Amino acid sequence: MVNTSKYTRQFFPVTKPTRKWADKIYIEKAPTWCSVDLRDGNQSLIIPMSLEEKLEFFQLLVKVGFKEIEVGFPAASETEYTFLRTLIDNDMIPDDVTVQVLTQSREHIIRKTFEALKGCKNAIVHLYNSTSLAQREQVFRKSKEEIIKIAVDGAELFERIARESGTNYRYEYSPESFTGTEPEFALEICNAVLDIWKPTPDRKAIINIPVTVELSSPHVYADQVEYMCDNLKYRDAVVVSLHPHNDRGCAVADSELGILAGADRIEGTLFGNGERTGNVDIVTMALNMYAQGVEPGLDFTNMPEITELYERVTRMQVYDRQPYAGKLVFAAFSGSHQDAIAKGMKWREEKNCDTWTVPYLPIDPNDVGREYETDVIRINSQSGKGGIGYLLEHNFGYVLPVKMREDVGYTVKSVSDHAHAELSPQEVLDVFNDTYVNINNHIKLIDYHFVRTPEISVTVTVEIEGEIKELTATGNGRLDAVSNAVKKQLGIQFSELTYEEHALTKGSSSQAITYVSITLENGKKVWGAGIHDDIIASSINALFSAINRSIGGKD
Repeated sequence: MVNTSKYTRQFFPVTKPTRKWADKIYIEKAPTWCSVDLRDGNQSLIIPMSLEEKLEFFQLLVKVGFKEIEVGFPAASETEYTFLRTLIDNDMIPDDVTVQVLTQSREHIIRKTFEALKGCKNAIVHLYNSTSLAQREQVFRKSKEEIIKIAVDGAELFERIARESGTNYRYEYSPESFTGTEPEFALEICNAVLDIWKPTPDRKAIINIPVTVELSSPHVYADQVEYMCDNLKYRDAVVVSLHPHNDRGCAVADSELGILAGADRIEGTLFGNGERTGNVDIVTMALNMYAQGVEPGLDFTNMPEITELYERVTRMQVYDRQPYAGKLVFAAFSGSHQDAIAKGMKWREEKNCDTWTVPYLPIDPNDVGREYETDVIRINSQSGKGGIGYLLEHNFGYVLPVKMREDVGYTVKSVSDHAHAELSPQEVLDVFNDTYVNINNHIKLIDYHFVRTPEISVTVTVEIEGEIKELTATGNGRLDAVSNAVKKQLGIQFSELTYEEHALTKGSSSQAITYVSITLENGKKVWGAGIHDDIIASSINALFSAINRSIGGKD
């Protein structure tokens, strides 16, 4: 890089961290979740949501299970004001849901905020002002004492205007740009605000510790959160909240370590939308907990529906590799991965497992509305025999013999490789059927007739290059007799005939499928398959498929 010397560490670590959080291994319960999609998320969109889109998104958040939803900055614009009034006037806020609004520490703005909330049953009014060294020096050019006065004046205004309006809303305070603020000063200003509000366990205040800009590694933030949690006044009457942004790509880690450090609440967005690199992704964080057996308190069982609505109203795209939600996050293209997943799924069936331990899949895709048939085993030129075999069995009921899977795997991968494309399950089935099933391109099977003598006698009618021929022979079984007729009268030599058969479990239950292999004189093993309503017919079709492929079928 051209000039690392121009950058310096802008954060202030805790001088003597206690690091009790480092002894904790698990998050034992979910935090209180607050969605800021409609405020922080919306203001970061290229095209902010319309009123109708906001209302639809609000209803989605309620359906998912959010009990606290920040709906905007009603004093900042007429659109935000109208949105909040629409929710209230149309009684769209459930009784168990609290809306949150943001305001600056200015009297006319605070008054308009309370006016916008008139008639709201449950609300959190969120006061903030910036406290970082950079903001104090460069933007406000004010001393610490002057910055504290801004916060204290705002807190007093809250109290006075709330009394005048007869409301009993909860309050939240954020020392914005906390991560660039000296921890001791952040504590001082938060305690000064709490001394004005004097929260009680019955009416708790929220102290929000935002990662306005991510400046440090997650362990430094955890130290800062723990310091605040250990030293805030009125701790039993304070909800410690986190609002992490993702500038260093560590917002989820910041949040998880912050909870271990004592935080009670998370403000974030679906899929991490937000300013710059975004906010903490609540979907990822909640499902991380779910994957370790912790009930997250949010319902993501229909992820495709959530993703569709989100993409439509925000005009953002959920990345294909977005944890838990992306189109490809459960997909396995690698042959070894596919084989492990297929064997893991088989293990679950055999052992009737109560817990989920399938290799490469941290959670069951079905739990978030994804399908094994289309989302897990994906077939391309990198796929393996295990995955292709699993797909044919799971989707279509074709249980290939173990030794046949390798041959089919190479055939399917070759098609994908030449097409430079992924193959859908139906395309894989088509390749299998076209290549292996009921193949009659060289020797066309017309009819056969068996007579039982001391052995089985057969007359097989075939067509070769437009000429009808009858082949006769005997054998110790029907398939052996047909095999002998072909070898004896057509001069096609093979040995080690093997076959397996089963009823098709998907599609027509009256059909059977047979898999046959023959070994040619040069040692090459050739496979064929036959499908028919009659099990004898399916086995004979399978034999002729293998014979035709040995001559030069569709490989």
